[in-house]
Amino acid sequence: MSAVVNEFFENLGGRATGAIHRLGFASRFLLLTLRNSGMCLRRFSLVTREIYFTGALSLIIILVSGLFVGMVLGLQGYDTLERYGSSSALGVLVALSLVRELGPVVAGLLFASRAGSAITAEIGLMKATEQLAAMEMMAVDPIGRVIAPRFWAGVISMPLLAAMFSAMGVFGGYLVGVRLIGVDEGSFWSQMQAAVDFREDILNGVIKSLVFGIAVSWIAVFEGYDAPPTAEGVSGATTRTVVTSSLSILALDFMLTAFMFRGA
Repeated sequence: MSAVVNEFFENLGGRATGAIHRLGFASRFLLLTLRNSGMCLRRFSLVTREIYFTGALSLIIILVSGLFVGMVLGLQGYDTLERYGSSSALGVLVALSLVRELGPVVAGLLFASRAGSAITAEIGLMKATEQLAAMEMMAVDPIGRVIAPRFWAGVISMPLLAAMFSAMGVFGGYLVGVRLIGVDEGSFWSQMQAAVDFREDILNGVIKSLVFGIAVSWIAVFEGYDAPPTAEGVSGATTRTVVTSSLSILALDFMLTAFMFRGA
């Protein structure tokens, strides 16, 4: 019995030590990426090309998802508010739910699933086919040429995608609440404008989406660069990117929300 217990704690300690070591290595990798970002910032076309890949090509899933999330919020919110005679506050419910929480969080999860996994797979395949090693042989820094542009593209794209998600969600709530159900259009927009504060609501949502963008981009480029140069290794790295990014977004959302509400 004691041998089983000892083996359990040894395995637990080994996993904890490995996780701490990997986190430290990832932190050093992030610092190295930031230090070697001068090339991509001087040649910003490298970043804009990756913004198109991570941001523009993610627009369809972001906009469609935002529309349907807003429509669901309109249906569910009206059913709840109608019981208390406050159906005119539907615009406030939809806008605050999207701007504060659902916009950054759901957009972040979609961004991790679509763009984050693609970044990891692309970098992992470049490593597996020795393209990164070839760059080093030609005295081209792969961190500054490959990693940094993708990292900054994700950081820039994520807040913009979250804003578009929230805007499309508000439009979806308007379609259902005003056009379909019949809520007064003036009350829908006027109460929304009066209740949504720029600093407390919109700015906090932008901060959340920026933090999510940094986390997802960091995880994606690190997992791709650290992936074993095999098909199975790249597949595992892509899976870890989606899982780790999703859990990180949810954990960061809780911490940021607690900090923001405490500050308010």
